[in-house]
Parts: sequence; C-alpha cells; structure tokens
Amino acid sequence: MEPQLKTPRTPIVSILLLINVVAFFLELLAPGFVIRHFALWPLGDVQMMEALPAQMVTGEFHLWQLMTYAFLHGSVLHLFLNMFVLWMFGMPVEGVWGGRVFILYYLVCVVGAAIVQLLVVSAGVQAGAPSLGASGGVFAILMAFGMLYPNQVVLLLFPPIPMKAKYFVVLIGIVQLMMGLSASQTGVAYFAHLAGMVFGLLFIVVFRLRMR
Repeated sequence: MEPQLKTPRTPIVSILLLINVVAFFLELLAPGFVIRHFALWPLGDVQMMEALPAQMVTGEFHLWQLMTYAFLHGSVLHLFLNMFVLWMFGMPVEGVWGGRVFILYYLVCVVGAAIVQLLVVSAGVQAGAPSLGASGGVFAILMAFGMLYPNQVVLLLFPPIPMKAKYFVVLIGIVQLMMGLSASQTGVAYFAHLAGMVFGLLFIVVFRLRMR
C-alpha cells in the first residue's frame, strides 16, 4: 500500500540543507583549499579545467572525498536546485523511513555515485576534473520517492507537464543515460546521477528483503 504523502518533522533533511549551505560559504571564503581537499578528484594528480582559478590547479584523491564532494557546489544555482529537490522529495521519504535509514541510504548512494564517477573518468569516458555536488544523493532520493509514492503526481519542469512519480523517475533515468552517452555537455557527471539512482534501487531492494 502506498503511504500517505505528508510533511512530518525531518531533522536529517534539515541538517543536510544546513551543512550544504555552510559548505558553500566556506567555498566562497577559501575556494582553493576546499576544492583541492574536499572535491572528488580522479585517482592521482590531474590538471584542473581552465575555467577554474589558478590556485586550484592540482589536487589529489583522498578517501574522504567519496563523501565530502557531495556537500560542495559550483554555483548558487547548482546549490539551489539540489537543495530544492532534497527538501521537496527528501522530507516525505525521511518521514516514512525515519532518520537513520534515510541518512544511511543517502550516504551509500553518494559514495556509490562517487565510485562510478571515478571509474568513468579512469576509463576516459569523461575528461579528468574534480567533481562536486549533491546530485548523486538527490537523484537517489528521487528514486526513493518514486518507489514510495509511485502514483503521486509531480510536475516536470521543462516542459511543465504533470505525471505520476513512477513515470517521472523512469524518464529522468533515461534522460541521464542518453545525456551521458551523447556527452553533449562536458563537466556534468550524468553517470554519477544515474549511479545514485541505481544504488538507491539496490538499497531499497535489499532493505525490503531484510525487512521481510
């Protein structure tokens, strides 16, 4: 049975929102240090994208970057879009699962997306550059929402078309796969987005089996 859609108290979502906003201000204060040490770098030293400031020229991969990259963002718009989706879809998901399962789900998907991104860059599918953003976890939340509330109508923004969540999630996944394969935009980690959804699906399947 599909749970009733509601917006209960969701402390984990609130904490994630706060951490991401604080981290963004730290990026503004010390961009070179934060990007060099906490963004997700390909294995080994690489040359940064030309658009980035000179003080960010090189960086190294560290294990903690598999998680910390998800709390950094490249622009105000990047931060706003991810946090908006986290807030809108994360609240009802946390309301059903509870904080412990929700944060475990989110972090597992963030790390899974990071590993896939490293593999994609190592294979030469995408140019070597640091990755940052909560999109892997956010796309995983979309997957969770679609599975918890498959018949809930959501609004596709571009173009503004209402559709059921289960179709919305499938469409988003197809778009990410097509964009990743076509490589129409460099600098966007489409396969990491898709990986977040896949790891989310696997987590939900395993979790349901364990609950049974």
